[in-house]
Amino acid sequence: MKKLFVKDLEVSSEITDFFMIKSFDIKQDRNGKRYLDITLSDMTGEVNGKKWDIEQMGSDEISKLVAGKIMKIKAEVTEWRDTKQLKIMKIRFANESDEINKRDFIKAAPENPKDMYEFILSTIDDFEDEELKKLCKSIYEDNREKIMYYPAAMSNHHAEYAGLLWHIKRMLKAGIKMCEVYTNLNRDLLLAGIAIHDIEKLNEIESDENGISPGYSFEGQMIGHIVQGVRMVHNRSMELGIGYEKMILLEHMILSHHYEPEFGSPKRPLFPEAEMLHHLDNIDAKMFDMEESLMMTEEGKFGEKIWTLDNRRIYKKKF
Repeated sequence: MKKLFVKDLEVSSEITDFFMIKSFDIKQDRNGKRYLDITLSDMTGEVNGKKWDIEQMGSDEISKLVAGKIMKIKAEVTEWRDTKQLKIMKIRFANESDEINKRDFIKAAPENPKDMYEFILSTIDDFEDEELKKLCKSIYEDNREKIMYYPAAMSNHHAEYAGLLWHIKRMLKAGIKMCEVYTNLNRDLLLAGIAIHDIEKLNEIESDENGISPGYSFEGQMIGHIVQGVRMVHNRSMELGIGYEKMILLEHMILSHHYEPEFGSPKRPLFPEAEMLHHLDNIDAKMFDMEESLMMTEEGKFGEKIWTLDNRRIYKKKF
């Protein structure tokens, strides 16, 4: 039977199909009754679901729920606050007799991880600044295995297999072009900042080898990738003998790339390359979120609200 993908779900329809667990939580309603709040996904996107009569599942089944598991769902497709949602009637784990193609469930960056990694390494190899080259190559070579599959987030932009590589590659390509326009920028410094600004997401979030993140690590939850990144660059720079000013500039680029204190940056950018890094990061995140919305939207229609874009509904043009 042909799989029904998340992008094809229609409101007011009843569905029975397989989906992968992205994340889940056991919550309580106003009356104190427990229910399952679950995010399900496949290669085309994700959708939130609720199973209100959770006691029917049994504590044994509930205890086996884990991100990355494939479940068979019978549900009604509803709408809540302009967003599709599943009202789950039946749910069970997939078994060996079910005909499942694992590729249908793994959302992945559109390019081969090895090719993206080689692009990033070749860009670093082109640096004229030997210290920046040595630092960035050291970081990437030490993290080669994990970065091949790691997402850039638990949810939101680039939350997919090899999403971190895809995010960094697109930013590097944009950064190279920006240096052609804004000739006052130090090309090596900007590209080095791009290459390492999010690298500690490898330790901030947890992920399986399919790029599915169940949540944050203990250190990620307590500290976060910005502070983790500053600490890592400081320690690595001291080990490799990187010049003091370059070390501080790179630390500042990581520290300031979210721009606002409420988004995790205690400092705003204080030099051009740091300012450009922030805007390139922001552009790539927003373009990704818009692309994702348009994948799920019919031509001539508006998509669902996207909270990362201030609840805007993105229009898909007909031409």
